[in-house]
Amino acid sequence: MKVRIVNKSHHPLPAYATPLSAGMDVRANLSEEGVLLKPLERQLIPTGLYISLPEGYEAQMRPRSGLALKHGVTLLNTPGTIDADYRGEIGIILVNLSSEPFRVNDGERICQMVITSHSRVDWEPTETLDETERGSGGFGHTGI
Repeated sequence: MKVRIVNKSHHPLPAYATPLSAGMDVRANLSEEGVLLKPLERQLIPTGLYISLPEGYEAQMRPRSGLALKHGVTLLNTPGTIDADYRGEIGIILVNLSSEPFRVNDGERICQMVITSHSRVDWEPTETLDETERGSGGFGHTGI
């Protein structure tokens, strides 16, 4: 699938790290000093990327496991959704959940982008739903 992209950053386009990767690494587009994330602080990090997805597709922005494990840095509102009709700059909401400050450097890989299809529904109002074995069980109903 071809997707139109405008890259106003000075970094390479998002790319798959391995042949079977589902997500493409996305980089921060910052000034030379980067951004300091204090413990429990969140900031919107610019990417310099603008995309035009086909109808029926979305871009999901997901955390990078290495940042989460090594530094306690992850994404809020995850997965973040970039809709097919959005044309603004892609921004990433990073949060530092660790007890140490973390510097986000220019060009650092800060998240993964997964392009996926989605469905739209037409609601069918009703008074009852079909029965299932699970029923209304949720939130730990199957045990420890």
